Amino acid sequence: MIMYRVLLYYKYVRIENPEEFTARHLDLCEDLGLRGRILIAEEGINGTCSGTIESTEEYIQHMKSDIRFADMEYKTDEVPDHVFKRMHVRCKKELVTFRLPEDIDPNKISGKHLLPAQWLEKMLEGDVIILDGRTDYEFDLGHFRNAMRPQVRSFREFPDWVKNDFIRFKDKTILTYCTGGVRCEKLSGYLIKEGFTDVYQLHGGIINYSRDPEVKGRLFEGKCYVFDERISVPVNFADKYTITGKCHHCGIPTDRYVNCANLDCHLQHFECAACEEKWARSCSEECMQALRHEILQNT
Repeated sequence: MIMYRVLLYYKYVRIENPEEFTARHLDLCEDLGLRGRILIAEEGINGTCSGTIESTEEYIQHMKSDIRFADMEYKTDEVPDHVFKRMHVRCKKELVTFRLPEDIDPNKISGKHLLPAQWLEKMLEGDVIILDGRTDYEFDLGHFRNAMRPQVRSFREFPDWVKNDFIRFKDKTILTYCTGGVRCEKLSGYLIKEGFTDVYQLHGGIINYSRDPEVKGRLFEGKCYVFDERISVPVNFADKYTITGKCHHCGIPTDRYVNCANLDCHLQHFECAACEEKWARSCSEECMQALRHEILQNT
């Protein structure tokens, strides 16, 4: 019997005294027995957490009682247990780290939202550029068919990449997407600010798209990377499953993401079951010989 649920949500809304709000929010989450990661800033809230069905519902109702978050949308997944080890609620300067000289306010400038069915229809038009608004390692685990792989390892690298590379598509129709929507609110707004004129974003991101009863995740290949103990979740329930990742060592298709067992490396990489046994979950020969190897415990 499923007793737990994962919540994924965000809202760009003005929060006065975010430090004080953060402290009170942590108390709330701990009282409810939630675990997860919630970021709070003057510009809003961005969170993902897990808890029992009852505690997550109580959390949602508490947030709805605050007019600032009354219309906040939640993506939910039912799971057998917690998917986080502990609860973190942190006050940040930005909900997603962009570090622009002049910040983007999604409530004033952002790409046009497309619901899942509209997104699918737009993708099928053909003459569009589908831009993954996540990082390269998230893309490698799974992405929409024909999407462009961003050459970035963190979200704050997007502005330079856009100016130095992606700017050549300025006159094209751009479709942006990310996990839950929070990053594309900013990214699509930034594209518009840089002169892109026809910019859209997937409302609710990949997670919302995968749960839509009409599209059922169609045209998404691979799995969606998530920042919890599950590492990935399935998306496409309409088409045959396609593995997009390749083993770091032997190159065969695999969707197994692991962390290098060298505690001084911890590189996340694709590794098939056979190579994990052969390489002891190491990403390289050097790491396999490392003194702080959590499996081999070299001395």
